[in-house]
Amino acid sequence: MAAAGAGRLRRAASALLLRSPRLPARELSAPARLYHKKVVDHYENPRNVGSLDKTSKNVGTGLVGAPACGDVMKLQIQVDEKGKIVDARFKTFGCGSAIASSSLATEWVKGKTVEEALTIKNTDIAKELCLPPVKLHCSSKLPPGMPSWESWES
Repeated sequence: MAAAGAGRLRRAASALLLRSPRLPARELSAPARLYHKKVVDHYENPRNVGSLDKTSKNVGTGLVGAPACGDVMKLQIQVDEKGKIVDARFKTFGCGSAIASSSLATEWVKGKTVEEALTIKNTDIAKELCLPPVKLHCSSKLPPGMPSWESWES
């Protein structure tokens, strides 16, 4: 895949991360009973944790953080020659809802084209995990103009 294609994959992986709901770090101390069972399941049994080979030409890496919350998320997608996401991995430092959201996002993007995956919204993930609206406020912590594509890994 050409350099332009690799840049497109980085932007796609990062754009997917921007749609993932994030919560303040103080939520880490909340008792598990305050979370819906879907959040607890993805937190206790996260799917697709890890990394893909970032030097591979068909892997895109997105990295976002919300400094006000303390959450940092990395999402990697591997795309086949037809533009279909064949694998996705994540690493998240943050609260239970951030980890659960990342886990669910990796499940949802697999098998989709990049364009299809980009239609997933943070509200879709939040609805599936039964996150209350008050817990969505960190999903828009990045200032206008972010993300900076230059700061992302290839």
